Amino acid sequence: MLPKTFLWGGATAANQCEGGYQLNGKGLSIVDVERASINKQKRAIDNCVVPNIYYPSHEAIDFFHHYAEDIALFAEMGFKCYRFSIAWSRIFPRGDELTPNEAGLQFYDRIFAELKKYNIQPIVTLSHYEMPLALVEEYDSWRNRQLIEFFTRFCEVVMKRYKDDVTYWLTFNEINATVEVPRPWHQAGLIYREDEDQYQVSLQASHHMLVASAQVVALGRRINPQFQFGCMLLYPVFYPLTPSPKDTVAVHERLSYVYYYGDVHVKGRYTHTCQAIWQRHGITLKIEPEDEQILRSGTVDFIGLSYYFSLAVGIDGSSSEGNLIVGNKNPYLETTQWGWQIDATGLRVALNNLYDRYETPLFIVENGLGAVDEISTDGMIHDAYRIAYIDAHIEAMQQAILIDHVGVIGYTTWGCIDLVSASTGEMSKRYGFIYVDVDDKGQGTKKRIKKDSFTWYQHLIMTNGAEITERLFNPE
Repeated sequence: MLPKTFLWGGATAANQCEGGYQLNGKGLSIVDVERASINKQKRAIDNCVVPNIYYPSHEAIDFFHHYAEDIALFAEMGFKCYRFSIAWSRIFPRGDELTPNEAGLQFYDRIFAELKKYNIQPIVTLSHYEMPLALVEEYDSWRNRQLIEFFTRFCEVVMKRYKDDVTYWLTFNEINATVEVPRPWHQAGLIYREDEDQYQVSLQASHHMLVASAQVVALGRRINPQFQFGCMLLYPVFYPLTPSPKDTVAVHERLSYVYYYGDVHVKGRYTHTCQAIWQRHGITLKIEPEDEQILRSGTVDFIGLSYYFSLAVGIDGSSSEGNLIVGNKNPYLETTQWGWQIDATGLRVALNNLYDRYETPLFIVENGLGAVDEISTDGMIHDAYRIAYIDAHIEAMQQAILIDHVGVIGYTTWGCIDLVSASTGEMSKRYGFIYVDVDDKGQGTKKRIKKDSFTWYQHLIMTNGAEITERLFNPE
């Protein structure tokens, strides 16, 4: 059986669910100028809010006004924890102010009060694709070392305000997306210029983010020694496309870009894996004398990870894309409506890979199925496909924990309530146990409807996954 302390719950991000993009003094974030995709193309980015253009983040599902209703539904499902982010631009509208926006903090005061009422433990992400837009326009984003100071100030305000409310913190969501994806706008606010070496820019920006993360961890421990800090990695499993030894080397090289970030967060230094990447791309980082000590002093207590799919990697072969990561189709796997390959076993592989390398507790903070949900004639959403997906992944997680002895402290499904897709800006790509009546143009009543998966997950949490455990050890 899983331990009684195991943390079951769900996860969201402020920019994908809150809305209220100009309320209570909030400034513009980078996502507030990002349009929804059209015909599955890349989302267009504007340099300001253009009149009469639909921006999905501006209202999203209006969690800003529905938070009490939504948290009550999470409590009804039995959530032990809820992972969410605090929008940087709601606390520091431009990002570089000296004084925080009190109205923004008061909004989160109300969130924490609701969670406390239901004994739901908050898991707080400090940066989840929500950089203030002014930091891009005036400071060139994380290219600029000054952002370390600005981010640390934001985190200090938040950690002091909620030092008695939060145990688990994540610094940067999917930090390896800075270098892993072709367009790292969400993570680091970067749009490459024609004359730039993309690896040089992204890894220098990453260095500033890694120093900021370590500085925040060290600061947080002084604020409250009971705080537990985690990094958060986008972890796609890679398989060799063929039995060719060269394809196996290709897998090693692809994973090295994930471990680059994990190594610095967990080991507090740039390892041989990091140095190999520098050499591969001819990178020379500007590292200040104090940075090495900062990295050593701010190592994390656990590793958070998102896992959705796996990809095949080889020297040759056609490429596809899943969650912005490019790879090849695996003929042994089914594919979702958005081209992501479903591989529950891959989660077991991911957990073992990370635990073997780091021997550090793991927290699955994102896992879920994006799919089109239809309201049936009975007014319900019968999402058996989502139940099957999550059931299979939880079984794989339990195999890792109970058979492989991997240390996993919790599991939060992504988009426990429907929200705006980060990759496409759509609402039709739904993940939640709770349906929200909003369409891809932002139209709808915003009514909340429980899906079949709501009751299924409620039972799973209530029994601590016992039925899956029983099936695992006593198959028919």
